[in-house]
Amino acid sequence: MKTNIVDVFCIIDDFSKLFDEIIKKKTLEEADKKRRNRKFKMSDSEVMTILILFHLSRYRDLKAFYLQYITHSCRSEFPHLVSYNRFVELQSRVGFKLIAFLNMCCLGQCTGISFIDSTPLKACHIKRAHGHRTMRGWAQKGKSTMGWFYGFKLHIVINDRGEIINYQITPGNCDDREPLKDGTFTKNLFGKLIADRGYISQNLFDRLFVDDIHMITKIKKNMKNSLMHLYDKVLLRKRALIETVNDMLKNVCQIEHTRHRSVNNFVTNLISGIIAYNILPKKRPLQNQEVSFRYRFCSPIERVAQVMEERGIHIYNDTEKSVN
Repeated sequence: MKTNIVDVFCIIDDFSKLFDEIIKKKTLEEADKKRRNRKFKMSDSEVMTILILFHLSRYRDLKAFYLQYITHSCRSEFPHLVSYNRFVELQSRVGFKLIAFLNMCCLGQCTGISFIDSTPLKACHIKRAHGHRTMRGWAQKGKSTMGWFYGFKLHIVINDRGEIINYQITPGNCDDREPLKDGTFTKNLFGKLIADRGYISQNLFDRLFVDDIHMITKIKKNMKNSLMHLYDKVLLRKRALIETVNDMLKNVCQIEHTRHRSVNNFVTNLISGIIAYNILPKKRPLQNQEVSFRYRFCSPIERVAQVMEERGIHIYNDTEKSVN
């Protein structure tokens, strides 16, 4: 993992420095209010790197990962470590920066074949929903194919390589079709959009067709049979790809657990998990697809670096850059 630490940190640190410069130029400061200019002992780039590395590891608990792996095995990479309680406090400072890094540098591009689905994110067990306080006012009761739950829904759109194109978080009682009614969620999509039966809606189909998006779903038992192109039937069989992505997000990147003590840390954990998935080396492209991709033969970290270079964010070539 140590080789990945340098690569991940260099990309995040370059983005963080440029992000701080832009925010400083665009932010208006109060003339009468005094602020402390002393820097934190641990930088934002180090906190973001540790959060992403946690989701790339096999640890199930952030506290165990920080105390057992980071503090013992990564002292040379992170010389200014703080206590775990202080590290948890620093998570809320990097939440907005993580969201900006994900939206600007880590999301994939539409290739004309996209898959959409939603997955529940439980805040607690459904029997404890009445006494749950951390997510009160944010989480709601909802029902999925696995039964009732209390929490949120994560809506994701992926391309045929398994890269996440867009995402949206909604309460648990939100309909799966609601994000598609928002133009910002589908502004980068074109071509075919494969979905399950929960997205069947004639009005939604017509609205997406005007935006050059052809939504393909299976029909329900009480619906009349309709002719479908053979190529569309083959794509419907490939819809298991997005189920694999949901499984990797939950079981490998660990975006879902019920130990959160604040909404900010819930969002930070979710966003860092999605970033970790986007830089994982394994993706499952569709077989026998003759589609040209700009980053087809690049590793995920190289693809993120190329996107940052195109947007004017300088990437260091020195692989021996220290994490301090």
